[in-house]
Amino acid sequence: MAEIEAKLEKLGLALPGPLVLPPGTKMPISFVRITGNHAYVSGHVPQEQDGSIAEPMGKLGKELTVAQGYEAAKLVALSMLGSLKRELGDLDRVTKWLKVLGMVNSDPEFKETPQVINGFSELIVELYGQEVGTHARSAVGMAVLPGNVPVEIEAEAEISL
Repeated sequence: MAEIEAKLEKLGLALPGPLVLPPGTKMPISFVRITGNHAYVSGHVPQEQDGSIAEPMGKLGKELTVAQGYEAAKLVALSMLGSLKRELGDLDRVTKWLKVLGMVNSDPEFKETPQVINGFSELIVELYGQEVGTHARSAVGMAVLPGNVPVEIEAEAEISL
């Protein structure tokens, strides 16, 4: 078993299936786009194991707590890793996480977006270690996210060819 997948298993975590889109939704995009030794990963949302979009939905600071947002961001990391696994065949091919943009569905007064996106960042660093997993990052509040999801995250990673 690959190293990253073994770590996921040891943590009791599993990758979700491909995203199941709500009826009538079209996504004429690639979830992972490879060019040279870079993987550009489209915005991902929290997913259940069956690929459906995970609950709860809503705004941080209004309907949801920082802890709920943190868990949603952790689910986004698993969602993104699932897409990378399907595209690359092996999560160990990620040689460096470069840039992450974390978007939080926020009440206008919510100021804890970094703590929410830490759910993503901390899991990636735990799995890949400091050298590979540490990344540049932005964590920003948004007026609304698709389907009222609490968190959407996109990333860029370096990969081995």
